[in-house]
Amino acid sequence: MDLIIEQFPVVFRALNIGFLQTLKLFFVTLLGAIPLGLLISFGSMSRFKPLSILAKIVVWIIRGTPLMIQLLIIFYFPGIVLGVNFWGGSESGRFMAASVAFIFNYACYFSEIYRGGIQGVPKGQEEAGLVLGMTRSQIFFKITLLQMIKRIVPPMSNEIITLVKDTSLARIIALQEIIWAGQSFLKGSQGIAGVIWPLFFTAVYYLIFNGILTVLLGRLEKKLDYFR
Repeated sequence: MDLIIEQFPVVFRALNIGFLQTLKLFFVTLLGAIPLGLLISFGSMSRFKPLSILAKIVVWIIRGTPLMIQLLIIFYFPGIVLGVNFWGGSESGRFMAASVAFIFNYACYFSEIYRGGIQGVPKGQEEAGLVLGMTRSQIFFKITLLQMIKRIVPPMSNEIITLVKDTSLARIIALQEIIWAGQSFLKGSQGIAGVIWPLFFTAVYYLIFNGILTVLLGRLEKKLDYFR
């Protein structure tokens, strides 16, 4: 017990640094995946068949394979092909590789949510907009998009909560996120308590952050109730 108390400031500091890396990966993924997912959904719904087929194949591959494998491929494959360490051995290089993998993975999941939301808006509303003299872009931004947002908030919320936990997979390429920080203390720990308590605190970090997100996303859903 004395050893745990003695180690606590060091472990807590390391967990804080790891959690900041986790938060950074989370927000970078959202900033990249939200707009990219919309573009992919447009591609999958395109009337240009080659583009539509390509987008659907890409989504099928990404959704059908584990994110961990995608991380390994994106991090190691360019180096194998080019014969050089493409991402570099630094923490920033690993973060860049993880960001690319996460953004592309979540963009494909978001694209299916977008597609379902857009196709769920009644076709009659588009026809009514055309009758009123609105252009297709006006119909999309003023009618379809607003109703789509209302429809996709619950499934998007689930994916965002999942993203928080999935960031732990970045440790597979030695990115020093919060789980990596917790595991780094396991080798020198003694006894069950010494092994478990750093990882226990990583769960507390995730739980608190997910709780905050749940409250914020719940408030957003209530604000969009005017479309009901």
